[in-house]
Amino acid sequence: MADPYPIRPVTGDELAAFHAVAEHAFHAGPPPERDLPLLGRLFEADRSLAAFDPALPASAGPVGTAGAYGFPMCVPGGVVPTAGVTAVAVLPTYRRRGILRSLMRRQLAGIAARGEPIAALWASETPLYGRYGYGRASTHASFRFLRGEGALALPAPSDPGLRLRIATPAAVPAELAKVYDTVLASQPGFFARNDAWWERVLKDPPEERNGFSPLRCLLAEDVSGPRGYALYAGHGRWDEATFLPDAVIVVRELIAADPAAGAALWRDLLSRDLVSEVIARLRPSDDPVLYQLLDPRRARAQVADGLWVRVVDLPQALTARRYCCPVDVVLEVTDELLPANAGRWRLRAGGALPVPAPAGGATCERTADPADVALDIRELGAAYLGGTRIGSLAAAGLVTELRAGALAPLSAAMSWDPAPWCPRIF
Repeated sequence: MADPYPIRPVTGDELAAFHAVAEHAFHAGPPPERDLPLLGRLFEADRSLAAFDPALPASAGPVGTAGAYGFPMCVPGGVVPTAGVTAVAVLPTYRRRGILRSLMRRQLAGIAARGEPIAALWASETPLYGRYGYGRASTHASFRFLRGEGALALPAPSDPGLRLRIATPAAVPAELAKVYDTVLASQPGFFARNDAWWERVLKDPPEERNGFSPLRCLLAEDVSGPRGYALYAGHGRWDEATFLPDAVIVVRELIAADPAAGAALWRDLLSRDLVSEVIARLRPSDDPVLYQLLDPRRARAQVADGLWVRVVDLPQALTARRYCCPVDVVLEVTDELLPANAGRWRLRAGGALPVPAPAGGATCERTADPADVALDIRELGAAYLGGTRIGSLAAAGLVTELRAGALAPLSAAMSWDPAPWCPRIF
């Protein structure tokens, strides 16, 4: 049956109308004129979806939207093509009409047709996306340090060959990319950044600073090159009554390729003179600095959900990642929106593989054998990046062990170190 609100990709000249739907849904204003070229370079028109009201002229614009970025994302043990879902919105006057569901169905079918095994997103409202098979796959933390609370324990990791250098971010994109790409290779949740993405990360128009300084960069490097960086801005303030310093530093991004580089960056930022508060958001919930601090409670960590992952092609997704230990298990999977994923699948990895082992390191094939573990595609997505344990989902009643002893090996095999983390909302 045809959708009552026809859906199609938008053209380049419909970009403003496409974004207008999200502006209404998220109570935001239109992007400044200067940002349109960058938005145009990031926007993938052929991946856009827009729902239209047939009772209105085409010039009225869409009433619902969904988009996606195509990029490689790191998963346990490798990098896979991923659909980074974004711009999902419905006009407030068109809610509760099934438009979102139609958009999500169409989008998932398109992602599957492109051969991307997973999709990922940041959820605006967490109850929404579980309906479409997305599971909470990572968490992130926010930190807030007050004056004198950032002392690192001794001996903190250090390297006498390491030096810190302040640089203008726009002058060192190659150095930033070198560090980021080094970490990307082994950090589940990182997605590859092209030049347009780096432009977005470093975007710093004066009129959007709200009293803060220009974006600044602190590089940690040695004779071989950069090993870490921090992007941050400061707001110089003084208490008018006492004339005491009251400056704030906001850390936008801090990436380090090794413990010594990370400790050096944090040690510098947390000990700056005249600063009464240091704020860092979108940090990993198990950030190494929490173990380097003399008093980790002083970070005042607040944890929230991060990436939500949807398994689109189950056998491709499960064979694209690696596993912490051998596993041989039959999964009974339910998937309302993508029936090709539903049914029984035998997952084998490590010592459980047949000889010779396939190049990918794991196999996932349909089987008629009795199921060992039953779960929905949502829970498989939650566990996919290795940060949400299958055992925890079972304790919540969301995964069922059908064969005694099958659950623990599966939970251990799908876990991963490091835990997933995405430092950027897309």
